[in-house]
Amino acid sequence: MDQRVVDFIHALRARGVRISLAESIDAMRCIEITGVADKQFFRSALRASLVKEPRDLPTFDELFPRFFGLDMPPPLHQPGSGMSPEEREQLERTLQQMLASLTPEQLRRLFEMMMTGQGMSGSQMRQFLSANTTAMQMVTGFQPWATRRALRELHFDRLEQLLQELLERLRQAGVSEAALRQLEQEARENRAALAQQIGKEVGNGLQQYESEERRRRPIEDLQDRPFEELQHQNDDDMRAVINRLAAQLRTRVALRQKRASKGALDAKSTIRANLRYSGVPLDIRHRRRHLKPRITVICDVSGSMRAVTGFMLMLVYALQDQISRTRPFVYYRTIADVQADFQRLRPEEAIRVVPERVQGGPWQTNLSECLATFIRDHLDAVDRRTTVIFLGDGDDHLSPPNPRAFEIIKRRAHRVVWFNPEPPYRWGRDDNHMHIYGPMCDAVHHVSNLRQLVAAVDGLFQ
Repeated sequence: MDQRVVDFIHALRARGVRISLAESIDAMRCIEITGVADKQFFRSALRASLVKEPRDLPTFDELFPRFFGLDMPPPLHQPGSGMSPEEREQLERTLQQMLASLTPEQLRRLFEMMMTGQGMSGSQMRQFLSANTTAMQMVTGFQPWATRRALRELHFDRLEQLLQELLERLRQAGVSEAALRQLEQEARENRAALAQQIGKEVGNGLQQYESEERRRRPIEDLQDRPFEELQHQNDDDMRAVINRLAAQLRTRVALRQKRASKGALDAKSTIRANLRYSGVPLDIRHRRRHLKPRITVICDVSGSMRAVTGFMLMLVYALQDQISRTRPFVYYRTIADVQADFQRLRPEEAIRVVPERVQGGPWQTNLSECLATFIRDHLDAVDRRTTVIFLGDGDDHLSPPNPRAFEIIKRRAHRVVWFNPEPPYRWGRDDNHMHIYGPMCDAVHHVSNLRQLVAAVDGLFQ
């Protein structure tokens, strides 16, 4: 059960539900206290532990039955209910004779379930399918085909032939036609219920297999691929990759913050301060503690930049516990403060709507005018503790560069860095102004894939 809860938490996180390690531990403790006998109480305890925001409730309600559905056999009839005691005894004897010589084993099990009404639980059926079919190791998009394959490998179509053989033997033994018709109807209803259960468990097995494969899939498969290729990847896959990268980055940053908060020994300052004591270190000096950064990120949302902007904003917002304050802006032909969108929506939802906050079209990027608007209307987003991040290719299709406005931002900020996904050979060509803005920055990073983007963001916390 613990592993199933862990898998459930992984699935929730992959769908964008934020669940901390502490909340995961709370969920495990709730299970220890409440148990699983009362399913409704168990569900409520898990929901209270894992779901913090009302908007996550539909996701929880959708996934919960997949992981904790009733693990009971499907409702099967007990064939032969309309038979006399003598006819029922004849049915049992004939059935046992057929089962004794029936092969293969998986067909024998299915025929026995169909004719006795004693089915398998969901977990038992999954084990049965895993042991006797190859259909549980396919992708979920092929579930109907996988179900047909499972039925074929189980020789499911032979059940009708076996039923007719059983009916003929009973007919020869003197069982009435009325009893045989009722037996045939009940057996066929059981067969339909078994087929439905097999289809359901094939689907559940495929989802579990795909989830496990996704967890095993190395991040490196996607880290070095260009951003323009990643925009065609599955949203859940990319969200999971971003969350895993953010978790690794958060761990490194938190460790640095912890070390800094203790005040590392400053050897040079200690030596200088103790010269009057002949170098005896009576007055110990420590390096100043690093404060969590304030970040203002100004992102280009023109067509060529939307993919990298989305990944950047998702990564920054996944690190909120390591950032003192975040102010996001997007620009195209105009510029807009989109902080309200990120307060109202999940990051992956916000990045879909923020491009609508600005005006623009093909070849209409106007960085110069956006800088002028920023210093006029939004300069309060920058102070001496703020790191300003520009994320863009440096193109400006409508105006000449505006170094004056850029210099005002730089003088007011703690530092200014630029993340540019375009290759450096393009900087300064045609209507690209990186040759103007780049030298004015404290740092410029070429970020054409996730690995480079994570390294650049990591540098903000050093």
